[in-house]
Amino acid sequence: QVQVVESGGGLVQPGGSLKLSCTASGNILQINLMGWYRQAPGKQRDLVATMTRAGSSNYADSVKGRFTISRDNAKNTVYLQMDSLKPEDTAVYYCRHDVVTTGFNYAQFWGQGTLVTVSS
Repeated sequence: QVQVVESGGGLVQPGGSLKLSCTASGNILQINLMGWYRQAPGKQRDLVATMTRAGSSNYADSVKGRFTISRDNAKNTVYLQMDSLKPEDTAVYYCRHDVVTTGFNYAQFWGQGTLVTVSS
């Protein structure tokens, strides 16, 4: 079994910063893609950023230059540094881990979601 736990959301003023963390634990052999997605009220879940195991990253156009994804493979953890936050960044943020388990099965695991609210 694999567990995924997120942390770091909260309320921040426009222009402020937050850092999200997401750690997977359990029967993990390795984690390939890690990423962040977000879902605003009444909207679909959209990609924010992803990073391969080798460190190649991909960002949504709306966050390029403001958000930075990083990962620590030894800790099975992915981070999202969010700077210059805007009200339109308000959403529930979900992390994703593409895991190869110790049983050599491949599965996608999601965090429980953490709310980020950008408001004055």
